[in-house]
Amino acid sequence: MKIGLLSDTHGWLHPRLFDHFAECDEIWHAGDIGTIEIADELAAFKPLRAVYGNVDNAVIRTVYKEHAIFLAEEVRVWITHIGGYPGHYDKRVVRELRENPPDLFICGHSHIAKVMYDGKSGFLFVNPGAAGYNGFHKFMTAVRFQIDGKNIHDFELIELGERSKII
Repeated sequence: MKIGLLSDTHGWLHPRLFDHFAECDEIWHAGDIGTIEIADELAAFKPLRAVYGNVDNAVIRTVYKEHAIFLAEEVRVWITHIGGYPGHYDKRVVRELRENPPDLFICGHSHIAKVMYDGKSGFLFVNPGAAGYNGFHKFMTAVRFQIDGKNIHDFELIELGERSKII
């Protein structure tokens, strides 16, 4: 299963995302989608799993939940927008992460791309950075990876360019 992962689009999709995600089976969005039209455009392209973020309005919040917990192949996945990062998880998720850890924990919000194994908690942590142009990040990013059974592999950081140099 090939996954295209993004976050923090804030109402704008980089046109090259569609090329980068063309071979993906699903797209996962870790919140701050921005508009329901962005979610609809992604969902029309590939099956979409998404959560809402802190900037998302009531329309998005009626369609998407704050947390998405599901199985992808044999991997237990948890996607949320505000989750923190290894050693500094947000207070809203830290107890559940300790008591019922996923295999793969995905969040957005920080606009900082990070893929790392949390050895203390025993799961893989992923933040795809920010794919939109709104925010403080310098480069727009997304992530592509694969899941085979319980194996999560072939991570690729996709740089979409400098935020200040939109196409």
